[in-house]
Amino acid sequence: MQQTRRALIGALAALPAVRVRAAQPWPARPIRLVLPYAAGGPTDLLARALAAKLSASLGQPLVVENKTGASGNIACEAVARADPDGYTLLYHSSGLAISPALHRKLGYDPIRDFAPVARTAVIPLVMMATPALPAADVGAFVAYLRQHPGKLSYGTGGIGNITHLSVALFLHATQTRAVSVPYKGTAPAMMAMLGGQVQFMADAVSSALPYIRDGRARALATTGANRAAVLPNVPTLAETIMPGFEASTWHGVLAPAATPQPVVQRLNAALRAAVAEPGIVHQFTQQGVELQASTPEQFGAYLRAEVERWRNAVDLAGIQPE
Repeated sequence: MQQTRRALIGALAALPAVRVRAAQPWPARPIRLVLPYAAGGPTDLLARALAAKLSASLGQPLVVENKTGASGNIACEAVARADPDGYTLLYHSSGLAISPALHRKLGYDPIRDFAPVARTAVIPLVMMATPALPAADVGAFVAYLRQHPGKLSYGTGGIGNITHLSVALFLHATQTRAVSVPYKGTAPAMMAMLGGQVQFMADAVSSALPYIRDGRARALATTGANRAAVLPNVPTLAETIMPGFEASTWHGVLAPAATPQPVVQRLNAALRAAVAEPGIVHQFTQQGVELQASTPEQFGAYLRAEVERWRNAVDLAGIQPE
């Protein structure tokens, strides 16, 4: 009996300490920001710049963790299964919305298993052709495609990559045909176009800009809702031959589903402040990155629409899910 009483007193004495720990304000320790991309790439660079700003505003380090493999699915599954306590976040891009159409079985659902925090950036694609091709603008390019059905080839960053699917949508809308040539990333695809192995391709404005500026690639049209600030003389597909069309790559931050809303809202506020910071705006706007921070609700609606958009594009491209 005496031992039972001592155990009970000990348990009661411990309760205040438990309550204190539970009531600790978030964040009380470092936060992991998981990326499905290798260090040093364009997505990684922006993520690290934002992480530094978030660390300062939240008062805790944001540790960027590059977890590559399986087309980003390893990182996504790790975050989806993490505790929904605000200490593990995912920084991803359009690949999150494309994966469900490419894989029959995923260890996560991009809609069900994540709480959207904010979309942080949009980067339009640019449709480019080798200058050797006799087409000075997108209208002439479409006419050339129609005159040479199935004779031209285009490079992509891989089967099912956004650079592949955006061209598939373009070809479908213009009722033209061309041969897709997949590469292991957009960088080798660009080298193939510059070397004449393929005649055209689509790539993010941020990656393509140096080659357009030095004249080695000819910009035909961009895929954003508006003209890219760094390519003001290049029209959009929407204003030329595909009214209403938009297909940009994007970045965003997500947390595991069931993450408390106060945590999500505080993260959102911190991200909105980070993307408005003049130094970051100047650095990335010059590269063709359009920084922005949506509300969690806006990002959720956008993500649902993106999943549907790219599912349709995969069907049009005739890609069979793995």
